[in-house]
Amino acid sequence: MRALVLLVCLSVGCLAQRLQPCSSPPLMSGGLSVSTQSENLVAFAKYTYDGLGRRIRLNNFGSYDNETFHLDVLLLYNQGVMYKINNRDQTCLKRRLNTDFIPLAIPKDASLVGQVVLGSFSVPGEGILVNTWTGALQTKKGIAKYVSTVTEFGCIPVSTLFSTDRKGWVVVSFFNNIIGLADPQDLTPPPFCSTAHPEEEDQETPTVFF
Repeated sequence: MRALVLLVCLSVGCLAQRLQPCSSPPLMSGGLSVSTQSENLVAFAKYTYDGLGRRIRLNNFGSYDNETFHLDVLLLYNQGVMYKINNRDQTCLKRRLNTDFIPLAIPKDASLVGQVVLGSFSVPGEGILVNTWTGALQTKKGIAKYVSTVTEFGCIPVSTLFSTDRKGWVVVSFFNNIIGLADPQDLTPPPFCSTAHPEEEDQETPTVFF
């Protein structure tokens, strides 16, 4: 029994030494879902991510406070600007972006929770090896605790749970990930946004949340 316990301890120790925090590819596209504990928000989005230029495009639909919505936003963190885009009406709402850019990466001070196989490892191709990490981030709005799961190979995001004192838990799950930009134009404001003026908006909207 002592030998078994020693073997388990050595295995966990070796795993923790071998696995290191990682960064996801700087250019990615795909889909994600978001659900929150306290804001009655459930949403699905097509996302385009540029970690180098700090740009994110989210084309969402979902339910907020029991009302459905469709939301297309472009977040330009270097410029500190968010565009809410309506392609059908060719209109644009411009807002100040005062939140932190959080890259798709596992912070260097993260702690390893464990490594598991999602699916099955009985037959090749039936499962995927993932690593789960936990830690805390200092943001402009306070401390955010997180639990993030990424693939062992490629550091592709699988899911992240964020927790803050103000918002409670926020769960983000990724799917259909593609390395690279499916459409680079998604990260450029449409021409009709050139005349958009900064505007304030109700603070209790999914636009503000995203």
